[in-house]
Amino acid sequence: MYVGLKMITDLVSVMKDTLITEANRLMDEHKLWLLPVVEDDKLIGYIHKEDVHTALPSPATMLSKHELPDAMSNIFVSDFLRPELITVTPEMEIEKAAEVMAQHDLPGLAVVNAAGNLIGYINRSVMLDVLVEEMGLHRGGSRFAIEFKDRPGVMAEVSNMIADMGLNFVSAASFLHDDKYILVFRIQTDDLDPVIEELRKRDYQIVGPEQFASQWS
Repeated sequence: MYVGLKMITDLVSVMKDTLITEANRLMDEHKLWLLPVVEDDKLIGYIHKEDVHTALPSPATMLSKHELPDAMSNIFVSDFLRPELITVTPEMEIEKAAEVMAQHDLPGLAVVNAAGNLIGYINRSVMLDVLVEEMGLHRGGSRFAIEFKDRPGVMAEVSNMIADMGLNFVSAASFLHDDKYILVFRIQTDDLDPVIEELRKRDYQIVGPEQFASQWS
C-alpha cells in the first residue's frame, strides 16, 4: 500500500498571515493536532496544537471580552511556525511513513510531490484505518495464529493447506515476538475447528491470548 492511495486530499492548511484564532478554529473543527503552513502551494512548515494553546489566553486572563479580540488580532501563525519539513511522497510505502511518524513522534505528515507542492496529508487515524483494513476485520471470517521459530516456507505451507481445504483467505500478517514469529491468518469460514485440527496434525503451535497472559498479568 502506498501513501498516495490513503492520504487525505481534502486539505486543511494555513498561511503565515493566518490569525492564530483561525488556526485554532480549524484545528477544533477538523480535530487536528497539526496544521501544514503553505506559501504559493509549497509547504514551509507546521503549526502544532500545543503552540496554539500557548498563544491563546487562559481562562484566568485579566483581559475583558472587549479587549480580547484586539489582543488576538496581532498574533499570527508566523509567530509559532515550526519550519520542520519532514514530509513523505505519494510513492512511499505507507508502513515506512508510519515508521517516520513514530521515529519523530508526529501526529501526521504532509505529502508532497516532486515539485514540492502540498498534495495531501496522513495522520494516525489513517494509519489505524490501514491496520484494520490490512487485517481484514471488516471482511468477516475467522482469525487464528501460529507461532514458530524462523524458517522459510511456513506462509506457503499454511496457505496451500487452507486452499486445499477449499477456503478463501481474507488476510495474513506476521509479527516478531521475542525470538519467534507469529503468523496471523483470517479466512472465510465460521468454523475454525477443522483448520485447527489439521494444523495440529502438522505440528503447528496454535496460539491465542491465553498463551501470553502471564506477560500482562
